[in-house]
Amino acid sequence: MTSEMLVNHRERALTLLKADAEKILKLIKVQMDNLTMPQCPLYEEVLDTQMFGLSREIDFAVRLGLVYEDEGKVLLDKLERELSALHEASLKK
Repeated sequence: MTSEMLVNHRERALTLLKADAEKILKLIKVQMDNLTMPQCPLYEEVLDTQMFGLSREIDFAVRLGLVYEDEGKVLLDKLERELSALHEASLKK
């Protein structure tokens, strides 16, 4: 595989992972706005399941050499911070 192809695959993998993280954030926003409160077991189940799935995706991409481990950690940390801020904002309503 040429280095240009590898760079393109890395960029594509990171773009897809970021899109999945954004989908999780949107899903949780919709759930909090319309369906359940953060204290609800359903909310926790959805959040845990989605975060676990994303972490497995990232792990797979890291093992394939498409994403650096630190990039994956940064992506998960960013999503966790955004979700925490969303949770805090919902508690202040």
